[in-house]
Amino acid sequence: MRLRRGSCGTRGTRGSRGSRGSRASQVAVVVASLALAASACGKTSSEASSEDEGKDGKSGNSSKYKAKGIGLAYDIGGQGDQSFNDAAYAGYAKARKDFKIGGVDMEPGDGESSADKVQRIEQLAKQGYNPVVGVGYIYAPAIKEAAAKFPKTTFGIIDDNTVKADNVSDLVFHEEQGSYLAGVAAAKATKADHVGFIGGVDIPLIHKFEAGFVQGVKDTNPKVKVEKQYLTEKPEDGGFSSPDKGQNAASGQIESGADVLYHAAGLSGQGVIQEAGSQKVWAIGVDSDQYKQKALAKYKDYILGSALKDVGGAVYDLTKSVVEGKPITGEQRYDLKSGRVGFADSNPKYTAMKDVVAAVEKAEKDIVDGKITVKTTP
Repeated sequence: MRLRRGSCGTRGTRGSRGSRGSRASQVAVVVASLALAASACGKTSSEASSEDEGKDGKSGNSSKYKAKGIGLAYDIGGQGDQSFNDAAYAGYAKARKDFKIGGVDMEPGDGESSADKVQRIEQLAKQGYNPVVGVGYIYAPAIKEAAAKFPKTTFGIIDDNTVKADNVSDLVFHEEQGSYLAGVAAAKATKADHVGFIGGVDIPLIHKFEAGFVQGVKDTNPKVKVEKQYLTEKPEDGGFSSPDKGQNAASGQIESGADVLYHAAGLSGQGVIQEAGSQKVWAIGVDSDQYKQKALAKYKDYILGSALKDVGGAVYDLTKSVVEGKPITGEQRYDLKSGRVGFADSNPKYTAMKDVVAAVEKAEKDIVDGKITVKTTP
């Protein structure tokens, strides 16, 4: 079953406006004004260029939208993780293109503090970007602080619903539902009746992925054994940003007999997929359709599918609402019914497995119809 992506279907490309190789053509004042943020709060990935500015110095979209564009602050692992952050970038890039607005996306710094995150978010707001989006729950304290200081700016935070303010949009998902579909696929595809789950960090958010996956497996075939492993206890220990940790965990689970591995580990998941592909067992990706990721092309034949979470669509929707002058605020909870959660079927080898596809499609229908309630805790 494909995720119905709606307005944000594929990963955007930078083009001349956002290319890292075209900094000389970028507006000098933007470069100068963001220098502090880039040095103290992580790297600046792209900035608004002169192409994005109208003749009056405003964005090229409309007279109602006065901001410089969208500001995006990445989670641990940054752009290029082929997963969570890249999904956010897809929505950011498409919004810039469709609405003809500027933008800046910023990488986290190594070993940065909470104060660094606050400075990054506030700097984006101060420089006139709207909306300003924090990719990941780690930005919750920063968004809360910045929202109080910049009440006219709309802030978005992905994967957190604890920040309550009139100018904050909490963009959250039913990750457990997509993970349930991954569990059904794994239980139907395994030949060893033995599968594995690898989580990046041992936190409640990733517990949702585990809970849905295990329930999907057990509801499909109670006899299937599920290996479970978390790479680290804290995000700062590299659970979401260490492909080597993912590869080692995958190697151990394969050695134990698992022949389908599902990861919810961000950049570390690349290591899981690489090891699964090398050992010629199935891997299931997460957040983005990892079968389509260029960095994983060598292993794509062994990517059964991906539990999708349309982070890009959420970023796009929020930006659209701000550009149109009707900002979305409050909790926005996306699920299978909304089409922002799903299971990718890009691999022809998966679609050829008719019994697996039928089981996943039936599970999706049963969840949408309320016949199956997916657990959010293991």
